[in-house]
Amino acid sequence: MLRRVLAALLAAAVVPAVTGVTDARGQEAERAPASPIVAADQATRAVYVLDAAQAQWDAEGDDPGVLWSWSADGREGLADLRTDASWTNPSEVKSRELGGRRYLLVTASGGLAAVVGYPDRSVYWAADTGPGNAHSIELLPDGNVAVAASTGGYVRLYTASTGPRATGHVQVPLTGAHGVHWDPRTQLLWALGNRQLIAMEVGGEPEDPELTVVRQVTLPSRGGHDLAPVLGSRGRLWVATASAVYQYATSEREFVSYPLQARISGPGVKSVGDDPRTGQVLVARPEPGNPCTWCTATLYLYRPDGTRTLLRGGVYKARWWSTDRGR
Repeated sequence: MLRRVLAALLAAAVVPAVTGVTDARGQEAERAPASPIVAADQATRAVYVLDAAQAQWDAEGDDPGVLWSWSADGREGLADLRTDASWTNPSEVKSRELGGRRYLLVTASGGLAAVVGYPDRSVYWAADTGPGNAHSIELLPDGNVAVAASTGGYVRLYTASTGPRATGHVQVPLTGAHGVHWDPRTQLLWALGNRQLIAMEVGGEPEDPELTVVRQVTLPSRGGHDLAPVLGSRGRLWVATASAVYQYATSEREFVSYPLQARISGPGVKSVGDDPRTGQVLVARPEPGNPCTWCTATLYLYRPDGTRTLLRGGVYKARWWSTDRGR
């Protein structure tokens, strides 16, 4: 464990080089070190920060490629949130920064939502959101936390800035809510549902926030699932549905074509994103034969192409370990 903690402290600075890459616009990019990968693994009920240079990782061994890990299981500080049930099926993982500090953001289908300090694992905020299938999470600049729940059909903005167990919230209905993202360019909170991409203005005070829907966009296909910033083309959002992967331009207010679309776009994508350092695209989609039918042990990379494998893994979503929101 000590070696992993030390590795985590160095992870931001000691990462492998990646060569011959282009950015998300198809333009040549300078050689740059790749970001690590963070993955939500339902097989082990844990999240991992992984060295992207390794072709495979073994989370159950003493693998130096596993730079850091976290699980709600067995954590005394979270015992009040019934984590044996609420931490079932980790469904989201992303990295954000607040006040100069880095955080891991997680949700689980069982209801747990949490913002965890990196690398010390202290919990900034956590809540049991209930049986609505919490599917995505976002940390806002004021310290509040947004959660999207798919079967609950809502986006909630929790007053997390007021305390580590704050449960006060304001809520907007969104059928099949699967993704949520704070966009610093538009200063709007975006959320993805079954048939709509919506944008919300955040008003009021942090302790008494307000949410107002200011834009509603009909998706080109049903089953909205993943929402993330396109870091190589600022002002765009990755939008994955049940059958395709799109990019939405927030200024032009339309879905637009993008490099590699014919290869990246397809059914069942659980998460998609481009590395701000290299432009390489990371995709997680279910693989045949995995014991978890909506999970994968293999992650797919594009430009340059490749795969990465978490041995015995049941990964639901995987993202680049970056705090970049797409400013």
